[in-house]
Amino acid sequence: MATDNRIHFWRKNAKVPGSIQPVYGAQHPPLDPRIHRTFPKDTPKANNLKSKKASSFHEFARSTNDAWDIDDEEDEDFLAPIHPSSLPPTLHSTHQVPPLPPQQPINTTTEPDSGPADQLAPPTAEVRLQHEEDRDCGQINGRVVVKSSSEALLNTNTVRSTLQKQKSLPVRPIIPLVARISDQNSSGAPIMTVRDKSRLDKFKYLLSCPNTDLEELRKHSWSGIPREVRPITWRLLSGYLPVNMERRDLVLKRKRDEYFGFIEQYYHSRTDETYKDTYRQIHIDIPRTNPLIPLFQQPAVQEVFERILFIWAIRHPASGYVQGINDLVTPFFVVFLSEFVEEDVENFDVASLPLDTQRNIEADSFWCMTKLLDGIQDNYTFAQPGIQNKVKALEELVSRIDEDIHNYFKRYEVEYLQFAFRWMNNLLMRELPLRCTIRLWDTYQAEQEGFSHFHLYVCAAFLIEWRKEILSMVDFQGLLMLLQNLPTIHWGNEEVGLLLAEAYRLKYMFADAPNHYKR
Repeated sequence: MATDNRIHFWRKNAKVPGSIQPVYGAQHPPLDPRIHRTFPKDTPKANNLKSKKASSFHEFARSTNDAWDIDDEEDEDFLAPIHPSSLPPTLHSTHQVPPLPPQQPINTTTEPDSGPADQLAPPTAEVRLQHEEDRDCGQINGRVVVKSSSEALLNTNTVRSTLQKQKSLPVRPIIPLVARISDQNSSGAPIMTVRDKSRLDKFKYLLSCPNTDLEELRKHSWSGIPREVRPITWRLLSGYLPVNMERRDLVLKRKRDEYFGFIEQYYHSRTDETYKDTYRQIHIDIPRTNPLIPLFQQPAVQEVFERILFIWAIRHPASGYVQGINDLVTPFFVVFLSEFVEEDVENFDVASLPLDTQRNIEADSFWCMTKLLDGIQDNYTFAQPGIQNKVKALEELVSRIDEDIHNYFKRYEVEYLQFAFRWMNNLLMRELPLRCTIRLWDTYQAEQEGFSHFHLYVCAAFLIEWRKEILSMVDFQGLLMLLQNLPTIHWGNEEVGLLLAEAYRLKYMFADAPNHYKR
């Protein structure tokens, strides 16, 4: 049954899982059935054994949009304002509202059982919303009348939508997706401890040596790189910058000039018959890259990404451009931009930087992305054999370290390719906020084969992290929706550190002893 479903799915669907489009998960809030209309109307019951056949992946794909294929039209409908005809009765032009009681002083020191609850509890978001509505209302003949239906919607639509979206999230501070990337922890508060200061001093010492000791730099980078020295550390660890300090300026100038030589030589050919399909796909994918972060929606930034991806594609004809590569530019771009920006990177206007600075950021992002892809290019060649092999290796690894999860997937006919393809294709960038990806890449660059080898164990640890949630699902659809929309929006350095520690443990126990877990 599982084999037939898989064959028919890949045969009938032209889209490749992992193609990059806006997704509701990972960097975005989890799906909520109360506000999202793509959930199937009739969910099979847990105890209905007859419905199991209908719960195949093909049936699921027909009944709902999966995480890599969200229709643009539905996104537009979701963001469109609500028409007055669809409003509940309480938002029509006239409605009766009971008078508000006089405000009572809130005594925050009183014990809960010493008085009425309404005197103790701070006003909820819904109460504040009602007060906002009341301020927009007038009173005629003892009846409360909304001044204007559209005016009321203008004031309340955004608030209501935000409240509905956040009902399913834990009550924790919202952490910016990009701002203060380096020092972000799960509470959202940047902290510079004595240990952090000591580590920063150690990095500065290593980087100031005439010849940087890369092994020592990798050892210190494994547990995270301070924001102040991350740009130069990434250039060194990726192999883009030489370890000899005297040669660095010359190499940077030569490589940057070489990149813009490629631009002058090849970029005009993007409209030629040979390359127009490649450029068209890049042009389509760029706006889908981190669609909720304003930085990546700026025309100047999108033009930078188009040039980087097009030049890389025509210089690597074995793979060309593949959807997913566009995501791999973003961490480098943000890190190299942060070298010149101390404020909120997420909303920074890149066009305000000097032109030479913009060109340097673009060239450095291109070369570092090229170095990364050189190690995992088989992920993007024809039929993507690298990804196929990594997904198979992940399945084998999980079957040994957590047999319960592996058997649970088999029971509900969930194939690893259906969720792990994107994990390998995008290096978990669609599953984690960008700040977490940058912290993760600190360790990947510190590892000798971080992106090509260690990433497998990170994916295994990431899957086991959600063991409880996975085993609580009772059907195929629930499992796949969970795996494609894991709630990591509140993750920070603490969670990524624990994930990496578990991945290192798996690598230490398994990588050099493939038969270790065999029974």
